[in-house]
Amino acid sequence: MHLVDTTLFYSPTSGGVKRYLTAKHSWLARHTSWEHTIVVPGQESRIARGDVCTIPGYPVPGTFNYRLPLNPSRWVQLLEELEPSLIEAGDAFHPAWCSARVASRRGIPIAAFYHSNLPQIIGRRCGQALAEPAIRRYVSWLYERFDVVFAPSRLMCAYLEDMGVRHVVHQPLGVDAEVFSPARRGAPLRERLNLPASARVLVYAGRFAGEKNVPVLLQAFARLGRPYHLLLIGGERQARPNDNVTLLPYRRDSIELAGWIASADALVHAGTKETFGLVILEAMACGLPVVAARAGAFPEFIDESVGLLAEPHDPKSMADAIAALYERDREALGAAARARVLRQFTWDKAFHMQLATYGSLVGAPRRTTEAQILPQHSPSS
Repeated sequence: MHLVDTTLFYSPTSGGVKRYLTAKHSWLARHTSWEHTIVVPGQESRIARGDVCTIPGYPVPGTFNYRLPLNPSRWVQLLEELEPSLIEAGDAFHPAWCSARVASRRGIPIAAFYHSNLPQIIGRRCGQALAEPAIRRYVSWLYERFDVVFAPSRLMCAYLEDMGVRHVVHQPLGVDAEVFSPARRGAPLRERLNLPASARVLVYAGRFAGEKNVPVLLQAFARLGRPYHLLLIGGERQARPNDNVTLLPYRRDSIELAGWIASADALVHAGTKETFGLVILEAMACGLPVVAARAGAFPEFIDESVGLLAEPHDPKSMADAIAALYERDREALGAAARARVLRQFTWDKAFHMQLATYGSLVGAPRRTTEAQILPQHSPSS
């Protein structure tokens, strides 16, 4: 079997999608005889069956170093050359259209993974009332061509089904609990940040995109003042917005990232559009409690036994929840958080589940619907 994963959401400094693909590649190599190839944008053309293939693309401003190849026919050609037995597309752009075209020609199954809530993200940036309904129709139309659509949370399963998407399968992501572990706690974090021993240090790690609502965190910590301190990991170097905020650039090495996270008191996240929120579970695996917005997929993972939820887009509520956390037994919350990850959200559990779904598709008769009559060019061509 040869599984090919393809997506635009992959770069040297990207987050959850890259960690998912990297973890899958390693897990399949250790536990199966499947061959696995990843096809993504890059600086140059690279063909390496069984490894990471890249297609040249132009940098997309304002993103996490993502690139956009402008030659979909080259994407189709590369997928054909790889001779896959199964394709999974990790976005709703031209890699998905190219994958569908190749799968149709070859008579092989095709899966999609709904990593990002495209209608809501575009609606936020372009106007909810005008953009979101059109993008919902587009997503539904596109996914009619797929045999299965993976969604990482029950919230996203319901969202896709409400759009009319069929064949939705709940597929949670996972965590490497050996990398993200309380054992990664290193030198005292307060010393590394030149903070007093009394400082209360909370961490956010991830992109600084609009949907992450980082300004809500900044306003919350401005309200809290000292001894509360926010460590932001993942942004570009810039002047610190408040004197109780420290910014660090993206940490490419997962072990280094785990060390920073595990050494904080808790993780904070104000995002409201998260389809899953992998960094939440990585922090929980590190034995940290979590304070997050009561929105997106977060309520599926966070309750009072592992942290606190604040009202969305509300700096005061976020500040109150952070302060309330320090009135709780944070060690007990962190221990419960790690136990939950070990019980429900390891990569081993996630990929065993996904492999069973793949197995049900391979060799099954392909659906023949009008939706499978593919256009010669995708909307991105």
